Amino acid sequence: MLLTVSGPPGSGKSTTAEGLANAFDLDHVSGGDIFRELAAERDLTPLEFNKLAEEDEEIDRDLDRRLREIATQEDDLVLESRLAGWLAGDYADFRIWLNAPLDVRAARISDREDKSVKQAATETRARAGSEAQRYEEYYGIDINDLTIYDLSINTARWNPDDVLAMLTTAIENYEVESDEGKYPTEGISYDF
Repeated sequence: MLLTVSGPPGSGKSTTAEGLANAFDLDHVSGGDIFRELAAERDLTPLEFNKLAEEDEEIDRDLDRRLREIATQEDDLVLESRLAGWLAGDYADFRIWLNAPLDVRAARISDREDKSVKQAATETRARAGSEAQRYEEYYGIDINDLTIYDLSINTARWNPDDVLAMLTTAIENYEVESDEGKYPTEGISYDF
């Protein structure tokens, strides 16, 4: 089974992906972890590395290539990244989108990264705009098009355990044989 968990920074992707991996005994691969590792290798913050990616498209393409290869070659996995649902495409069995209002996400990021909520909100807003533009330019992906996702959840409305319980129930009750509703990921250029 290949599950994808996507959403903007601070939406609860990592917490949810880890919970799903544990619940279904799957491996967990985080695009955010890979991105932060690549930034640290260059002694940059994720925001600085994101700015560099605006000038050097090979940064995004390298990360996305790695995630696409994982999605197409591995199974029994939870793949987590902003683009995981798009990169896994039709290989994914179940695609999940998580979101929350910016102020909630900024507070979560503030706690996680030990910065002010205002700074987290400013950086998150800038990062989202930058990434959305690059995804459209590179691959023809409109990150705001959620039609490919099987479930979209506002994680500010429930605690992490309840979000996990909802998703676990949905996935356990999913029957591949009777599935007629999978949206294809058409028009995407996986040109890495």
